[in-house]
Amino acid sequence: MTVDQIRLSIFLGVLGAMLVLESLIPRHATVDSKPRRLAINFSLTGINVLLIRGLLGGAAVGTAHFAGQHGWGLLNYLQWPAAVEMAAGIIFLDLMIYLQHVVVHMIPFFWRFHRVHHSDLDLDVSTGFRFHPVEILGSMIYKMGVIAAIGPSVLTVVVFEAVLSSMALFTHSNIKLPLGLDRALRWLFVTPDMHRVHHSVEVDETNSNYGFNLSLWDRFLGTYNADARKPQPEIVIGLSQYRAPEQVSLVKLVMMPLHRTGQAPPAP
Repeated sequence: MTVDQIRLSIFLGVLGAMLVLESLIPRHATVDSKPRRLAINFSLTGINVLLIRGLLGGAAVGTAHFAGQHGWGLLNYLQWPAAVEMAAGIIFLDLMIYLQHVVVHMIPFFWRFHRVHHSDLDLDVSTGFRFHPVEILGSMIYKMGVIAAIGPSVLTVVVFEAVLSSMALFTHSNIKLPLGLDRALRWLFVTPDMHRVHHSVEVDETNSNYGFNLSLWDRFLGTYNADARKPQPEIVIGLSQYRAPEQVSLVKLVMMPLHRTGQAPPAP
């Protein structure tokens, strides 16, 4: 199997598992039509895949391969053992994605695109890949720059990309974990309950819990919020200015960044 086939298999496997679990152990009642939302979110994903493939080709993995061939990046210079290099590379990339997430909340221009992700009226596994095409393109260019700077191996980037996509699906999923398991996992990893707070309509809750994989950055950098004001099943998901399904159709999501309504709230 090729790298792309492996990544696709992992993505589809995690997606299928989360969809099944959402039907068996839902955490939050839905307010919008799930088939309608799935169609919109999958359509955005298709557009994004075509955009990245068409403009950037191999993107992150290709950048790692190029950096390795030319000796670019800190890790290529340090020549650490492979296992240590992989661990360091994954942890550093994780931190960089956390910082990127904080920035797109802080800067109004970036928030115009990122609010497409937050405008979902429900939170489930499909929200994990609901992003505006311009944000996806900018995110990939940013990631390529980070990879060129730190020089992780191709295998490290492949593993990180698999973790990134899998955790995006898991943390956005509408599943109810046992409370004890959720609290235990949170010491190291982001859980669905933790990330659901980030998708609350309350501004201060939206500006918290930015992590996608490791919860350490939120804890260490002061953006961790253990609980929303409301119990988990009662959290109002989305943005205050987009409360009707007709406001978040596929066409209106693509056009959303053109409207100045709802600038970025002040981040911590």
